[in-house]
Amino acid sequence: MWKTPAPASPAGRPPGGGPLLAVENLHVEFVTRRGVVRAVNGVDCALNAGETLAVLGESGSGKTVTAQAIMGILDTPPARVTRGTIRLRGTDLLGLREEDRSRIRGSRIAMIFQDALSALNPVFTVGAQIGEMFRVHRGLSRRDAERRAVELMDRVRIPDARRRVHDYPHRFSGGMRQRVMIAMAIALDPEVLIADEPTTALDVTVQAQIMELLSELRRESGMGLILITHDLGVVADAADRVAVMYGGRIVENAPVHDIYRAPAHPYTKGLLESIPRAGGKGRALRAVEGSSPDPMAMPSGCVFHPRCSYRQDDCAAGEPPLHPIGPFRGSACHYWREVLHGSHG
Repeated sequence: MWKTPAPASPAGRPPGGGPLLAVENLHVEFVTRRGVVRAVNGVDCALNAGETLAVLGESGSGKTVTAQAIMGILDTPPARVTRGTIRLRGTDLLGLREEDRSRIRGSRIAMIFQDALSALNPVFTVGAQIGEMFRVHRGLSRRDAERRAVELMDRVRIPDARRRVHDYPHRFSGGMRQRVMIAMAIALDPEVLIADEPTTALDVTVQAQIMELLSELRRESGMGLILITHDLGVVADAADRVAVMYGGRIVENAPVHDIYRAPAHPYTKGLLESIPRAGGKGRALRAVEGSSPDPMAMPSGCVFHPRCSYRQDDCAAGEPPLHPIGPFRGSACHYWREVLHGSHG
């Protein structure tokens, strides 16, 4: 986490030098029979080497689509990036030929998918699937690729890796399958690792083990980690910074401790108020009223205003920019001061 206080942009860039990964004004649409679905609407964010950025929000907020756009794995058609840039160490990935983009995918940017059982091919052994990374990108022989697969399985703490390298995905538990996915993702020492809901459907103990493993790998390699999740507990323990998404936009971006201490956007505040807290037995949890917006019919102005207790007439008239409100922090709310200081609502 950054320590030096300095002026900051709301996208979270540090002063001086460029970030490892920078996403600017990203727009993604899906063309359907019913019309155009605007899934991502002007996302700006940045990731530094050795940092964990958590992308937080409800289902449908645009988290996974943003990750797929970064990876270059959107289904086209119907999906299309209509505007924006995605830069990896200054190189605009959207401007590359698909052949060049595919060489970066897996070697410099890798992704752990939400459902390991669906992501793994059931007719190939896990060793063959991990080893394929080395055969395709490094030209290793089948024997050498298998040896590297065993080393990676050991690294992610899969017991008896030398024997289990020949097992098929269905022979592994959910937690072990997720470790196989992590082994595949880190095989080529990527600079950026995207983990999309990596602890979904795992029990609490296994969740903690997976998150500790990801944090350890990040510390060892210095890679940047993007953690996509809706689990506020995971965010508190694992992240350096948080980007909160709603309606395809980042509505708040801040160091993790600032978010939990004093949120500056009504949506972030609502999410935090829905968390059960120690000593709160018998108290009703506050939910964010209403439901997520229809991406085919987004509200005018601030997309959150129909559900917001802070809304005023101007909230429906103009979309608020991501106001810089402190070091490495921004809020897309006209009334962020009132939210931050708790003077209304």
